[in-house]
Amino acid sequence: MSEVPRIRIALLGATGSIGRQAVDVIERDPSFEVVALAGGRNGRLLGDQARRLRPRTVVLADPDARADLGDLPPGTAVDVGDAALEALAGSGDLDLLVVGTGGMVSLGPVLAALRRGTAVATANKETLVAGGHLVMPLANTLAAQRAATDSRDPMASPLAWVRPIDSEHSAIWQCLAGESRAAVARLVLTASGGPFLDLEAEALAGVTVEAALRHPTWQMGSKITIDSATLANKGLEVIEAHWLYDFPYAAIDVVIHPQSVVHSAVVFVDGSLKAQLGTPDMRLPIQYALTYPHRRPSPAAPPDLVAAARLDFRAPDAARFPALGIARDAGLAGPWATAALIAADEVAVARFLAGTLDFPGIPRLLTAAVDRFGGRSGPDPDLGDLVALEAEVRAAFAVGVPA
Repeated sequence: MSEVPRIRIALLGATGSIGRQAVDVIERDPSFEVVALAGGRNGRLLGDQARRLRPRTVVLADPDARADLGDLPPGTAVDVGDAALEALAGSGDLDLLVVGTGGMVSLGPVLAALRRGTAVATANKETLVAGGHLVMPLANTLAAQRAATDSRDPMASPLAWVRPIDSEHSAIWQCLAGESRAAVARLVLTASGGPFLDLEAEALAGVTVEAALRHPTWQMGSKITIDSATLANKGLEVIEAHWLYDFPYAAIDVVIHPQSVVHSAVVFVDGSLKAQLGTPDMRLPIQYALTYPHRRPSPAAPPDLVAAARLDFRAPDAARFPALGIARDAGLAGPWATAALIAADEVAVARFLAGTLDFPGIPRLLTAAVDRFGGRSGPDPDLGDLVALEAEVRAAFAVGVPA
């Protein structure tokens, strides 16, 4: 039997929700070799992960957290700051860059990895919502180069180079496997609807942080949990789908599916529909992205259709959850608008969690940011423009409540 090749991985955001689950996947499979781990401020957890995975390099965003790392394995180097992430991603001794961070900090490393010819698996929204116009041309070029040699090469697809970790996008990716683009009519993203699916509109103003963080089916970080409650997350995924699969916004649908068993679906031109089903466990889409094009045994249990008993679907309520439409409109307006949108969403969620913005204030802030910053003319923003725009949006909406 031939030996399974080693997959050299750098994991950004190792101490966050996605990162911790990625570590669980990695530790179960001896074919993974962790070259580098990067985290934000949780030096204690990052140090523990480093002692278990024994990377060559550990990177911290916060230099003050360095003392919390503790004793690291011999030969493990420690670096600090955003520049270290970009240098790491572009170093060339990786097979896969895994991105579990939020924020604009990961876009530079993603671009550096792709320019070096290193595949990326990402759960980072900014990578595509703000930077899809920068990221996907690189992935398309890498795929075309492989296709020119062998059209059957698994890497002859842009999705082999930018691999989605989100469960919905992983589902669409899996549904598209072996299908031609011409055969696809529509993409269907499913949404749980969050904890306020049936809450009356007038009650949304009184939503508490504690209630918004009680997601009915998923265990996630606080940012994405709030985004799920507002449906902003689904709007961001519509923009991601546009870039990942090169489909127009008019061909990307959203349906509410409270059980979170059907993760997304694809409708084909002959009228058939293919869906991907699974239990609400992020380790499954993480593992699929890490082991592509192969499937391996997973800690995630398969769905029990008998126990599920019923699967419900409904249209989203655009009036009660306007963030979905705001995001779709921003996508149609272009990269300046989507970059303003996702920067504003960071601000709005942080303020809601801090108690300085009410729940309906989140979509109001998104609208104000897109209106103010999204209509810029001229060339599409480059990386420097995106970083500057994020700072502008943060400064503009750090205080005050949009009317």
